[in-house]
Amino acid sequence: MDRNPSPPPPSRDGDEEEAAGGDCIGSTVYSKHWLFGVLSGLIQMVSPENAKSSSDDEEQQMELDEEMENEICRVWDMSMDEEICVGILGNMACFQEICVSISSDKNLGQVLLHCFYDSDPPTLLETSRLLLTCLSQTEVASVWVERIRENPAIYDSICFIMSSSTNVDLLVKVGEVVDKLFDLDEKLMLEWIRSGAVQALDQPQEGSEPQPVFRIVPCVLEAAKQVRSENPEGLDVYMHILQLLTTVDDGIQAIVQCPDTGKDTWNLLFDLVCREFCQADDPPIILQEQKTVLASVFSVLSAIYASQAEQEYLKIGKVDLPLIDSLIRVLQNMEHCQKKPENSTESNTEETEKSDLTQDDFHLKILKDISCEFLSNIFQVLTKETVTQGLKEGQLSKQKCSCAFENLLPFYSPVVEDFLKILREVDKTLAGNLEEGFPSLKIQT
Repeated sequence: MDRNPSPPPPSRDGDEEEAAGGDCIGSTVYSKHWLFGVLSGLIQMVSPENAKSSSDDEEQQMELDEEMENEICRVWDMSMDEEICVGILGNMACFQEICVSISSDKNLGQVLLHCFYDSDPPTLLETSRLLLTCLSQTEVASVWVERIRENPAIYDSICFIMSSSTNVDLLVKVGEVVDKLFDLDEKLMLEWIRSGAVQALDQPQEGSEPQPVFRIVPCVLEAAKQVRSENPEGLDVYMHILQLLTTVDDGIQAIVQCPDTGKDTWNLLFDLVCREFCQADDPPIILQEQKTVLASVFSVLSAIYASQAEQEYLKIGKVDLPLIDSLIRVLQNMEHCQKKPENSTESNTEETEKSDLTQDDFHLKILKDISCEFLSNIFQVLTKETVTQGLKEGQLSKQKCSCAFENLLPFYSPVVEDFLKILREVDKTLAGNLEEGFPSLKIQT
């Protein structure tokens, strides 16, 4: 039998894994090789060159037809599996013309959206993958957004998945769908933000069981906690969802209005930036991997900080210094990442990497802008006691203050000048040294 050569034999564990289902379609027991073989055989049988068979081959042809008929019946039985059907459509939708065709069929669209009401994780995963593919096609994205708007129960289904599923792959894909929806349509995002509040106000009729109330922010937080350790890209997606929510006032209120939700959001994000991302013992280049998620996290923290300063979990001194330390470290690492390599010898290499560097610079600039704005907001509320503590513990050393000034100036000059006034009262020598390094900041006394 002619076939491609086999790859090198894997380890024993790999053999067992392959035998256990490496060749399976999804979570089924159907073999990919078998399916491709049947479809290839069917194509060969119906091809024009095989349409005419000689009488000598008639008996053999009948036997082949009978065998093929049995195989086709198996394919038909397999196609009754909803997961496989949606998965096949998802693969087909990668082609633009087919995606447009699928999207233009209103009945098929309703059937596919109803798959979100299924309880089978593989089916939900394939449905999310198909929907994300369609939402990524500009010609049909608005069609799917409108269909989702017309089916409010989709909100409950997606929130239920985010709040209760332990399937990381499913959570990541559902998160990508929500992120794409919110990015495409602010109106839909506002409807989903308000949906939880409306549900909470609706009282169930006497004698009826209360329905679960899904609020978008707690559901997003629960999913983020679930994917945090297993899928960094998934965490990035959910942090970006939170950032999108803070672009509208209703979204900020959805986070901070309920004290528990605000506290949970703050604690998770604070822990990420102060104990996980861009730590003191990490190489500076790690910032390239974490720049997008850090931009989202700092953006959300900044929004909470600006709107909820009176909350207990934001009391001055408890969070300011750790945040200052993290923000300045990010800015320090950014300087390292933006340094151009010396002695570049290959001009063609520079050309091939030019677009990548431009993209990196773009994301780093976004992170820098967000970090500087957040840092300036913290500097504005620093007290003499907090500055004294920061000097003692090292968060406000000369090196770190210099880095902060270099990035904050000239846009945040008033903030820096006010900080220097406080610093003069605590450490006049340090304040003088900083003024020498930044002559434009010399304060008239």
